[in-house]
Amino acid sequence: MSRFSGLTTRGRCLLAGGAATAACSVVLDERDLLRIGAFVALLPVLAVLLAARTRRTVAVTRELTPGRLSVGGAVEVGLHVHGSALVGSLRLVDTVPDAAGPQAGAPPGFTVHRLSGRGGAHLSYPLRPLLRGVHAIGPLHAGATDPLALAEFERTIAEPDRLIVLPRVFTLNGLPAALGAGEGTSGAALAHQGQGSSDVLVRPYRQGDELRRVHWRSTARHDELMVRLEERPWRAGTTVLVDRRDAAHRGRGADSSLEFAVSMAASICAHLIGRGEPVRLITEDGTPLPGPDAAGIEAVLDALAGLRPSARAALTGPDLPSGTDLIAVLGA
Repeated sequence: MSRFSGLTTRGRCLLAGGAATAACSVVLDERDLLRIGAFVALLPVLAVLLAARTRRTVAVTRELTPGRLSVGGAVEVGLHVHGSALVGSLRLVDTVPDAAGPQAGAPPGFTVHRLSGRGGAHLSYPLRPLLRGVHAIGPLHAGATDPLALAEFERTIAEPDRLIVLPRVFTLNGLPAALGAGEGTSGAALAHQGQGSSDVLVRPYRQGDELRRVHWRSTARHDELMVRLEERPWRAGTTVLVDRRDAAHRGRGADSSLEFAVSMAASICAHLIGRGEPVRLITEDGTPLPGPDAAGIEAVLDALAGLRPSARAALTGPDLPSGTDLIAVLGA
């Protein structure tokens, strides 16, 4: 989208001066004065043509490096200006939301005075997002002027690009007791306790296990601490519930309880998936995230990046399949 912004103050003054000079030349019957007035009035018209040419022949592409990162990471936004040789100047102003972390709190702006027809010009500015989300970087607005700054065209020269800011993921240790008792489905190495105890299994000791569950006979046999656990016939995995109700949380922005809850849910999912646990992520009304066709921690993080508060008042709770463990991350 482009529009003619009109003559600048300088251009309007020249146009008015040229018209007044031409009028005086008629009254005074001075042909030389008429030529001067026509020349002065013609300058703004030529300026309009030059500014319009710059608008048509110059293009800008934007590149986000990286386009997907965690909260607090650094992003470099590159602007590549290319086209024919620039006549006049090109003023560029990019649109950046506050959540994406623009420096000095002002939209990044640049002025290009020279442009090579071959290599173009490369500009860049940094961002450090402080809030998770899917942020729109752009649109990029351009203002083209002639060398004498008599006329100006404004144009949206680049459409917005998406910047995906993922929630923070904290390092967690161990497993809840309920999950540790059912690790027969997680692929961990298990061994039978001994003869006559086919329904009891042992596994290597992990930090957080109760000492009363240490099986000393198997410990001596395997030359490492082994703990006893009862075999569970089947586990449907773990469901992680994240409560996004606006009424259940306090604060706004990066320090709100909702952001902490989202980060905790992301950390739990990453930890369990890393341990080989089947994980299902849902919201307070049972809606699955990131959806039935997506799986893996990357898809989970992308879904949590775009999670928004809900206006629901009640926590309905999910309908869990049999054999499913539930970890709920709730608000206040």
